[in-house]
Amino acid sequence: MTHPSSVLRGRALITGGSSGLGLTFARQLAERGLDLVLVARNAERLDEAAEALRNAGVEVETLVADLADDAGVAAVSQRLGSASSPVSVFVNNAGAGLYAKMTTADPTELLAGAQLMALAPMVLGGAAAAAMKERGEGVIINTSSMSGAAPMGAYSAIKAFVRVWSDSLAIEAAAFGVQVVTFIPGWVRTQFHARTGVSTSSIPDFLWLDADRVVAECLADVEKGKTSSTPSKRFKLIGFLAKHAPAPVVAAAVKKLNKGRR
Repeated sequence: MTHPSSVLRGRALITGGSSGLGLTFARQLAERGLDLVLVARNAERLDEAAEALRNAGVEVETLVADLADDAGVAAVSQRLGSASSPVSVFVNNAGAGLYAKMTTADPTELLAGAQLMALAPMVLGGAAAAAMKERGEGVIINTSSMSGAAPMGAYSAIKAFVRVWSDSLAIEAAAFGVQVVTFIPGWVRTQFHARTGVSTSSIPDFLWLDADRVVAECLADVEKGKTSSTPSKRFKLIGFLAKHAPAPVVAAAVKKLNKGRR
């Protein structure tokens, strides 16, 4: 259970909460005694996740919403702004794989990815911060990615945007008592990659991390008052090298990792 002085208390809303990292956040927050609001677009999978989590003895509310759609974003924004049933922890996590080529005359897939993983998180993060500002407290965890540190395509560009936006929101929100944490995981073993149908054979085994470990480290960083969390020493080192290594070296590494992928 959560210690009374913990910043992780009350009710948590998690987007993408029915699978992958989102479900792992839900489980670990439920273990700390937080009630949950799970958001996902698949109603059946959402109900299954909620029923399992209720066994932990917490209240679990579900909200079916497609964050690639303006109506879905509006519904979640409204829930984040509720004064009668406030959200004290917001895990801004929903996402999907995006491997579309950038050299294209048809940007449909690129625009859909940007809506889901850049515009929606920005709108929802702002709505959560505004509601928390009124109460003078709260925690927002924004999921970026280590891929945002290197030029690996449109997905990386979107995650780089999330990182800079989240870091900026952290500075603004700190003035009124809200902690914003930029979550920067590396490669994590979840269903995320399998659902994309993209090969991950070019990624060395030692780079893969367990979802429970990654989320536990993130929540530990939240408790320490940090505004950025990169789980594992190996990915902290990779992030450092991506930022400081010569550009041709980074580009060569990216080409090798992208080999064999769609």
